[in-house]
Amino acid sequence: MSELRSIEWDGRCAVIINQAKLPGLFERVRLCGLNEFEDAIKSMKVRGAPLIGITAAYGVVAHIKSSAVQSFDDLKMEVERAVEVLRRTRPTAVNLFKALERIKNSLEEGLTVEENIRKLEKIAIEIDREEEEMCRLMGQNGAEVIKKADARVMTICNTGFLATSGIGTALGVIYTANEMGMIKEVYALETRPVLQGARLTMWELTQKGIPSYLITDNAAAIVMERIGIDYIFVGADRIAINGDTANKIGTFMLAIIARRFGVPFYVVAPSSTIDPNCPDGQHIPIEMRDKEEVLNVFGCQIAPRDANALNYAFDVTPSELITGIITERGVFKPHEIKKAISD
Repeated sequence: MSELRSIEWDGRCAVIINQAKLPGLFERVRLCGLNEFEDAIKSMKVRGAPLIGITAAYGVVAHIKSSAVQSFDDLKMEVERAVEVLRRTRPTAVNLFKALERIKNSLEEGLTVEENIRKLEKIAIEIDREEEEMCRLMGQNGAEVIKKADARVMTICNTGFLATSGIGTALGVIYTANEMGMIKEVYALETRPVLQGARLTMWELTQKGIPSYLITDNAAAIVMERIGIDYIFVGADRIAINGDTANKIGTFMLAIIARRFGVPFYVVAPSSTIDPNCPDGQHIPIEMRDKEEVLNVFGCQIAPRDANALNYAFDVTPSELITGIITERGVFKPHEIKKAISD
């Protein structure tokens, strides 16, 4: 695993890598107050479905530790307030809601305030460590689907150690396979409008010394046609129980192109990203972000000031376009994804 961790808990605050500043500046930021956690998730200082859930869990704990509550009722009220604030930060990533519910449901009336706080802190740390271990297992399971040596692979957005507490999801598979000598080159889509592929994935690949190329989002088809891609690995922010998958905007388009060229298309995500209460992709909430992210690139205006813009942050890839879903419990066909969350 990389020596870098995207998040650290110091007992009072969470220390994160500020992903909004990469690659130009490597900056660690300490999050202590509830409003700081809220802003960090909203502004994408932290991002990636697993990391959002971990950050939110630590955010609740940091808030109650600084609230000086005296009774169980007061503690419950502050936990619920923090959960509600953090629930509103990002609507698509199901890990956020699962982590917050797990924290909230762990309150125990028979315990003292201090005992409850220790318990919630333990749960938050468990969520962190569980995600790290799931990344390791996904990397192993995913590497097994690569049957060709010197494979050329493609990915979108950022799904590495910056998006999780471990080696990553889709990038974690690529890292594991690379250590086994199976990766020739990685082709990373830039991922407009916030450029997570250009800024973050290429930064990670450069840190690890893996041969890689950055391509524009609309170059995926010609790269598959002219160069040849052997496998595509992408992450997920929510997986419906029928296998439909929400991921960063552009993933649906990539899956359609992959089908045209016969490239295996794998989704890599921990079981915590599967939403058993979501029947299909039509029921996945899609975040709409500020149009200024589209009209401007890091402060540089690229469209008329009065232009309208749509800024869907995610799209949904139908299950029939997905070759398999790689989880810590194995590789599943989309219609079999229930097996990944069955006890």
